[in-house]
Amino acid sequence: MPRKPVAEASAPTATVHGLTLVRGQGGELHQLAEGDTDVLTTAQGGPVSDDQNTLKVGARGPTLIEDSHFREKIFHFDHERIPERVVHARGYGAHGFFETYESFAKYTRADIFQRAGEKTPAFVRFSTVAGSKGSFDLARDVRGFAVKLYTKEGNWDIVGNNIPVFFIQDAIKFPDVIHSVKPEPDRDFPQAQSAHDTFWDFISLTPESMHMIMWVMSDRAIPRSFRFMQGFGVHTFRLVNAADESTFVKFIWKPKLGMQSVVWNEAVKINGADPDFHRRDLWNAIQSGDFPEWELCLQLFDQEFADNFDFDILDSTKIIPEEILPPIPVGRLVLDRMPDNFFAETEQVAFMTQNVPPGIDFSNDPLLQGRNFSYLDTQLKRLGSPNFTHLPINAPKCPFHHFQQDGHMAMRNPVGRANYQPNSFGVGARESPERGFRSFADGEEGQKLRLRPESFADHYSQAAQFFNSQTPPEQRHIAQALTFELSKVETPAIRERMIAHLLNIDEGLAVTVADKLGITDMPKPADAAVSPRRDLEPSPALSIIANGPESFAGRKVGVLIGNGTDAGLVKALQAAIENEGAAMEVIAAKVGGALVSDGTKIVAKHMIDGGPSVLFDAVAILLTEESANLLAGEAAARDFVADAFSHCKFIGFTPGAVPLLSKAGVEPGADEGMLPLADKASATDFIESCRGLRLWARESAVKL
Repeated sequence: MPRKPVAEASAPTATVHGLTLVRGQGGELHQLAEGDTDVLTTAQGGPVSDDQNTLKVGARGPTLIEDSHFREKIFHFDHERIPERVVHARGYGAHGFFETYESFAKYTRADIFQRAGEKTPAFVRFSTVAGSKGSFDLARDVRGFAVKLYTKEGNWDIVGNNIPVFFIQDAIKFPDVIHSVKPEPDRDFPQAQSAHDTFWDFISLTPESMHMIMWVMSDRAIPRSFRFMQGFGVHTFRLVNAADESTFVKFIWKPKLGMQSVVWNEAVKINGADPDFHRRDLWNAIQSGDFPEWELCLQLFDQEFADNFDFDILDSTKIIPEEILPPIPVGRLVLDRMPDNFFAETEQVAFMTQNVPPGIDFSNDPLLQGRNFSYLDTQLKRLGSPNFTHLPINAPKCPFHHFQQDGHMAMRNPVGRANYQPNSFGVGARESPERGFRSFADGEEGQKLRLRPESFADHYSQAAQFFNSQTPPEQRHIAQALTFELSKVETPAIRERMIAHLLNIDEGLAVTVADKLGITDMPKPADAAVSPRRDLEPSPALSIIANGPESFAGRKVGVLIGNGTDAGLVKALQAAIENEGAAMEVIAAKVGGALVSDGTKIVAKHMIDGGPSVLFDAVAILLTEESANLLAGEAAARDFVADAFSHCKFIGFTPGAVPLLSKAGVEPGADEGMLPLADKASATDFIESCRGLRLWARESAVKL
């Protein structure tokens, strides 16, 4: 019989003669029986029994390679973008070296840790996670912190983030969390933002994400610079020594310049003024010889500690607080050279968690196990050939020998008659049980199951601990971030589900966010698989503000000048800035600069319209009354002052600058962060005050 008209082809369902029909992927319609629901299947149509957990040996054992559903799911996810990375698409890298402090042979036979003073070449790539290659630097996002160490026994990739936990516990959920945060597929926006329905829908339905959400809504997700952020290996790994004894380890990179972030209003304006802000900062620092440096610190523990710790050390949504397990510094990482070509090195570098030298080994963390399985796929798809290791940036710097051959774009092949082992021609290398990689011989037993261990079930306690470990300004920022993000969610039920989760973390936080969202009827706290603990001590190490730097080194002062500016004061301020190890950039009405008091001309780095105060860590306004009155008529000059004040920055000013300050709504004596400048002594005092980075006491007054 003739086909009846149906709803438009894009609709998932259609009603025909009163029947509800479901549209298949090929566009065909089939009847949905009463009470029936769609069953998740593989791409081959096979029904899926569990889409939440990989197949493991026992509750806490390793993931099995026979898990065909996970293999298909992660395989397809790894290959769904060409040619940029699916995640971490926007990145920037630099060369450098790692220097070992002392021999660590007691814990590991990894060659890199055998000799004090050993220097190992390194390449580091920093990145955002959610945005595409063309997105802006200051998105609220996790930052990738991937380190490739070219050791004498092969490449070691520590593929980490600037946050020590992650959204999910099992790698099978990775495609889901990334799909949810990427642009929504029907409209292809928003770009590089998590403030939309699909992300918060997934998060609100995934309680294991609550700890990570506290970190991502904190200032950790909007760092001032790559140079001022920590890096974490996230997972628990093993160190294995020459006697095949194992010690669990977590890796932490700590910046020598200390941590620093921006505030959200500032991040938004930086993205408009300079979307390459982080890239430019790293480039300028290295080009000027101000080489960034981090210490590699290890948290070491044994099986007894693991068995008695409050949380499962295989759970990637958990940390071990530094107060419980102090990190041990073992070496320093220095970045001292930019790539000669961005594409050849930063874009083509391939990091893989499974790249470890002998003496480093894995735990059964199901997220790590899945990453080890997944990363090789991503390189094949992105770089187009199994020979991506032939690229100079990926090739080891130590001798290597194998029988891999041919393939697309092979640049080297085995020579001689035999390309296999064993052979009777005496050709080629052989394995070495003594020197080669050996997995730690951990005993594993159990049924093949898809499940989460009960020890993974506490999703709120450490989230609350993180929030309680923040200073009051940082807690306000978390509340503001949650409010902003959820205000962009259009579905009321999603907002309410998140408030229910926040009630399990901190009631005051939940009430604050609910009030800002206009939610008057508070929901009940979300059902918790394990009741949240309230006895966890705060960890001061988790706060950025409480662990501020001891100096202003590595930071930047924006100095606004005009005609007639005191030349001696400019020189005194520049000397004080350089003595602190910081940098100075001059702003004026024109890039051509200004004629200062001694008749010389100082060329400006920025004109006032292109050098907003958000680009600097502190500002100094060195104006005469005449030049201040002229600039007071320009919106960009008024914004320069008003933004610096509202972003809680230290402001130095001359008496002549008062007309501009007043026009911008800033009183010269508003607080101790407003410092008069007149001579060498006051310039030095100003820079010493800047060591505090921000005057957070001002924040409650400006109510940004």
